[in-house]
Amino acid sequence: MQNRLRVLRAERGWSQAELGGRIGVSRQAVNAIETGKHDPSLPLAFRLARLFGASIEEIFNDGGENGRD
Repeated sequence: MQNRLRVLRAERGWSQAELGGRIGVSRQAVNAIETGKHDPSLPLAFRLARLFGASIEEIFNDGGENGRD
C-alpha cells in the first residue's frame, strides 16, 4: 500500500518518534508503515486521518484503479 505519511509528517517537522507518540505507536511502527512494510489497522488509519485532517484515502492508496499515486 502506498501512502503519503512521510510527506505529511515532514510538512509538520515531526520525527517518526514524535508522530508515533501522537498516535500511540512506536517509531519502528511508523517507519514500517511509511516504507510499506506494514499496513496500518483501520483504527490506526482513522487516528492518522484525524491527526492530519485528511481522509484515509488522501493518506493511503492501495494502488488500485482509482488511486492517485
